[in-house]
Amino acid sequence: MSSGDTVRLEELTWPEVEAAIADGARTAVVAVGSIEQHGPHLPLVMDTLAGDELAVRIADELGDALAAPTIRPGCSGHHMDFPGTITVPAEVLMDQIRAYCRSLDEHGFEHLVLVPTHGGNFAPVNTVAPEVAREIDANLVALADLDELMEQMNEGLRAAGVEYREPVIHAGAAETAIVLAVAEGLVRTDELELGHEGEVSVSRLLSDGFRAITENGVLGDPREATAEAGEAILDAITSAYVDRIETERASV
Repeated sequence: MSSGDTVRLEELTWPEVEAAIADGARTAVVAVGSIEQHGPHLPLVMDTLAGDELAVRIADELGDALAAPTIRPGCSGHHMDFPGTITVPAEVLMDQIRAYCRSLDEHGFEHLVLVPTHGGNFAPVNTVAPEVAREIDANLVALADLDELMEQMNEGLRAAGVEYREPVIHAGAAETAIVLAVAEGLVRTDELELGHEGEVSVSRLLSDGFRAITENGVLGDPREATAEAGEAILDAITSAYVDRIETERASV
C-alpha cells in the first residue's frame, strides 16, 4: 500500500483496499463511538477518538486487518442536558451498523469486529449483532461487554501506578488518561475538576440522565490521569481484544 502502509481504511484508495484484501487483509475493525459531553475538560469527540485509536491498534496488532472509520454519533440521550451532545435513536445506530457490515462483507472481508467505546452503544450493538451475523457471509465479532471494558480500563490505571478505581467510567481518570496519551492538546488541563465519586446506578444514569447525578458531567477525578496510564489502558484493551478476535477467528 502506498499511503505509508496505513491500516486506516479511509486513507486508502479503492485499488489499495482491493490489493490489501487480495494480500490477506481479511478483517475489518469497526469502532462505534459518539459525540457527547465529557465534562468541562475533554472534547465531545472523546469516545470517537478512543474508537479511532483502538481500531488502529487492534488492526496493527492483528497484522492482517484494516480499521474502518468509527461510527458516530451514537446513542447519547442521557447526555442531552449538556450542549453539543448529538444523539441518534437506537434503531438509527443499528441501521448504520447493518450498512457498514453489509458494505464490508460485500467487499470480501471475512471477519468484521464491532468495538463500541460509548456505554450507550453497547445494548444496540448486542441487539443488532446477531441479526447482522445471520445476514452476511463474514464472521461477526461483537466486543460489547461494558463491564469488561471498564475493568480493563481500571486495570490500565493500576498498571501505570494510579491507585484510583472508577466503578462507572465517564470523563474521569481513565478517559482523561486516554486523551492525554492520544491527543494531549485536546485536554483543557485548567478545567480539570472532580465529578461524582463512588458507586452509581447505570440504569439511573440512562433513565434520569447524567445531569441528575453530576453537575459537571464527570464521574470520578480526572486529576488522577496521566498519559502513561492512558497508554497502559489502551495496551490492556488492545491485548484483550486481539486475543478474543484471534480466538473467534480460529473457531470459524
